[in-house]
Amino acid sequence: MTTLDAAASEGVSRPVLLTGRRASWLRILAISRRHAYVLWRSPHRFFDIAFWPVVDVLLWGSLGVFVSTQTADADRAGATYLLAGIVLFHVLFQSHISVATGFLEETWSRNVLNLMVTPLRELEYAAGVALFGLVKLVMAMGVVTGTAVVGYSFDPGALGWGVIPIAAVLLATGWAVSLFVIGMVLRFGQSAEIMAWAIIFLMLSLSGAFYPIEALPGLLQPLGAALPTTYAFEAMRAILDGEPMPWGVLGIAAAMTVVMAIAGVAFAAHMLRVFRRGGYVTRFS
Repeated sequence: MTTLDAAASEGVSRPVLLTGRRASWLRILAISRRHAYVLWRSPHRFFDIAFWPVVDVLLWGSLGVFVSTQTADADRAGATYLLAGIVLFHVLFQSHISVATGFLEETWSRNVLNLMVTPLRELEYAAGVALFGLVKLVMAMGVVTGTAVVGYSFDPGALGWGVIPIAAVLLATGWAVSLFVIGMVLRFGQSAEIMAWAIIFLMLSLSGAFYPIEALPGLLQPLGAALPTTYAFEAMRAILDGEPMPWGVLGIAAAMTVVMAIAGVAFAAHMLRVFRRGGYVTRFS
């Protein structure tokens, strides 16, 4: 008789071993809950949700209002472009930073080794962090949009239903970029964490969130054209100009996002193998 059979015969309940989809979902939800606790117990982490979004809207919104007062025909380009651009940029920013800093939280708390010895799979961990990131995204977008509406009379309906596919592309792009950051942190350690912020703000500059990429220096325009976010923001400006949704442009953005996501998964998986073979976990324990 095994120990479990003996325990059962004495009236002691057997441990329940969860397997399959139910166990997978429970692990995903557990990761999301773990990060929710971290956020709740660390008030300074609300800066990414409430403080920086307000600062961005005030900065770019005020700049747009100033520009629009200089010439009579600059209202759309000066104010609406900037406000819509910063609102949609935060879809990209929040989706990226939630996943990237979610993993960085494990390195800061020396929790990487603990995760690696659990039944948790890499995909489940990524899904759990992304799920919690969606909650933070909703909160941050409420702050951004509310500030733009109250402070600058921004019309959230200016983009109509077209905002949904544009936001979806930016959301997926943010997740894809975060995989590259996680891969670099796995390989090079915490010294690479600066890339979590550097990459996303470089993309802000090159993607033409507030202006067409033709306004960039000539040498940088090809870099801007290689980013899916460039075409998402181009679609945004087309709708703001009263044109129909440029599905061709958005299709290019979606296809490039898929390629970037595949490359991000391959890069992160490769760096994870290097991480395990090289024993780099000692950097985080």
